[in-house]
Amino acid sequence: MKTFSAKPADIQKKWVVIDASGLVVGRLATIIATRLKGKHKPIYTPHVDCGDNIVVINADKVVLTGRKRDDKVYYHHTGFPGGIKERTAKFILEGRFPERVVEKAVERMLARGPLGRKLMGNLRVYKGATHPHEAQQPETLDVAALNRKNVGN
Repeated sequence: MKTFSAKPADIQKKWVVIDASGLVVGRLATIIATRLKGKHKPIYTPHVDCGDNIVVINADKVVLTGRKRDDKVYYHHTGFPGGIKERTAKFILEGRFPERVVEKAVERMLARGPLGRKLMGNLRVYKGATHPHEAQQPETLDVAALNRKNVGN
């Protein structure tokens, strides 16, 4: 018996929409990363993009547990000497692009490299309740019903 290895032609990609309002960021990100990688499928192959296309709506309504909203810090570097900058999660969530909190959480759960970048291309995050992917007929995934801890208080 030979080990099965999926080819890109064998993959059936689905579109999944997730409503992130009231969900805990880390728990949501693990579910999204698992779905993007394709680990929920029986034909999972580590070096092939066999995951689904994920659309996340209401990303501005996610919840951070504990005091992470005030204490969690996101760093980035400008490229100049001494150019490290920091922003809190509260600043980002109340700012112009609150969907970046979810994107960063998922991005840091995936491998860095060509496949990780390709998988991030299969993720679309929107801060509002609408999205332009209705033509793909995405099916809804109720993350809140999977585990009671997925919903923040």
